[in-house]
Amino acid sequence: MTNLQIFLDIATEAALAGGEVLQSYWGKLEDAITEKGRPGDLVTAADKASEEVVLAVLRRHFPQHSILAEESGKLGNQDNEYLWAIDPLDGTTNYAHQYPDFAVSIGLLINGVPQVGVIYCPFHNELFRAAAGLGATRNRRPIQVSQTTELGKSLLVTGFAYDRRETTDNNYAEFCHFTHLTQGVRRSGSAAMDLAYVACGRLDGYWERGLSPWDMTAGIILVQEAGGKVTAYDGSPIKIESGRILATNSHLHHSMSQELLHIPALSSWQ
Repeated sequence: MTNLQIFLDIATEAALAGGEVLQSYWGKLEDAITEKGRPGDLVTAADKASEEVVLAVLRRHFPQHSILAEESGKLGNQDNEYLWAIDPLDGTTNYAHQYPDFAVSIGLLINGVPQVGVIYCPFHNELFRAAAGLGATRNRRPIQVSQTTELGKSLLVTGFAYDRRETTDNNYAEFCHFTHLTQGVRRSGSAAMDLAYVACGRLDGYWERGLSPWDMTAGIILVQEAGGKVTAYDGSPIKIESGRILATNSHLHHSMSQELLHIPALSSWQ
């Protein structure tokens, strides 16, 4: 097996272990939910427990690798060429309300480039996997992006950052604009699931801002290996640290990018 295949298999082991923890906490959180600082930015006992088991698997197999985890932050030698970006529960608000769109997301960057990704939704028992050059799968079967070529026939998805109440740099205007241009725009509450659904063709395109590396690393390689395209809003190479992403089935990429660059701010709408 290649190194990437080994990394993919271990990431799968970790994601399944994290998902098992999430299932065990489902509907049993009661008062074990707190806010991190911003209104609506929740953390639960399930987030923390899931992250513990994910970290245990990765550390057992790759003790020298660096880690960036949502709850624990930076771990290990951050100069290592291998960096695991981990979200033990992407879609915490959904999970806390027992809304079944959430996932464990585990991505591996090698020298800053996403190379391996696993996204597991235990509620729906869907396991999305990809590695550079090895293709993308859902429950071990190959997947590919949609073939939609017109915005007017597309179904898109986006999300809203936790600081949306505090900044005008949000995507409310884009949401309204694309809602008028397409057959619809969805908001699932999980960036990882949004990217997985673009990869498997359920959705045609996705854009969002205010993301962290653990939100999108796994999903980036999934979309790319399924035949899609992932960039910055303007079509330039994505910078994960920017928190902004445009991911599409590739057919809609140019048109979505051009629309994003020319949508007026919400404050200018009458």
